[in-house]
Amino acid sequence: MSDLFDAGFFAKLNHLKLAAHIRPEQGLSGGRKSSAKGSSVEFSDFREYLPGDDIRRIDWNVYGRLDKLCVKQFMEEKEVRYHIFLDTSASMNFGEKKKSVMALRLTAVFVWLVLQRLDRVEVLTFRDGKLGRTNPIVGRSSFSRLLQDLEQVRFGGKTEINAAVRRSVLGGKGITILISDFLEEEGLEEAIRYLVYQRQEVFLIQVLAREETDFDDEGTLELVDAEDAGSVRVTMSRQSIRMYTEALQRHETELKCLAKRYGCTFLRVVSDEEADKVVFETLRNNRMFE
Repeated sequence: MSDLFDAGFFAKLNHLKLAAHIRPEQGLSGGRKSSAKGSSVEFSDFREYLPGDDIRRIDWNVYGRLDKLCVKQFMEEKEVRYHIFLDTSASMNFGEKKKSVMALRLTAVFVWLVLQRLDRVEVLTFRDGKLGRTNPIVGRSSFSRLLQDLEQVRFGGKTEINAAVRRSVLGGKGITILISDFLEEEGLEEAIRYLVYQRQEVFLIQVLAREETDFDDEGTLELVDAEDAGSVRVTMSRQSIRMYTEALQRHETELKCLAKRYGCTFLRVVSDEEADKVVFETLRNNRMFE
């Protein structure tokens, strides 16, 4: 995972930021101003130290009393909390250029951008309705540790997105990024509705393989469901290929309508695209970065 991007690529990312529109009302010390009243030097409270925090904010008097590292937080400097949900079901492993690789790369990009803003980010993997999670991180020095965690991610099982999302603890207003192929529609609307109810600004990133978007193989094929191993033999004609293409277009339209209904941002990424193109063209042109 550490060799997915070179130093030049991440240097370019410094010129981008997520096009999020919320202003945090409360939270921990971070890199942006809150709508809460107070000055940036007005002391508010303590919180437990996390790797990547500015060690100059450690209160050694508190450490002496509690034997615990705590940092000071201030009233007006607040962080935004980001949650990245990464689909690790078996269907994400499809494609000559696997969807899983693109999904991991996008996760790394988003984490990098969040850490550049001195905000806090947590990556949550999901499959079979269960969550796997990394510890929330803040500060650029934490990035290499996150890459090591992503290297250990394995793909398999079913999606069950709603069950997984409802097991999450989001801790108040924030930004949630869902990365998936969204080929299992069941439960997606319920998951989005839950996130919006939890005061999340939601970004839906659909990752598909080129074989799924540009399907043109005529003849008899055996199609295997990656998530339950079921298979079916089908004969693809020009007409059936056209029907498949139309169904895929309808699916994208439905996802866009769903996103619009709940005020989310939706975009599609194809797994064989170059990372530079995805970040600096596709994502930026869709106003995910500013």
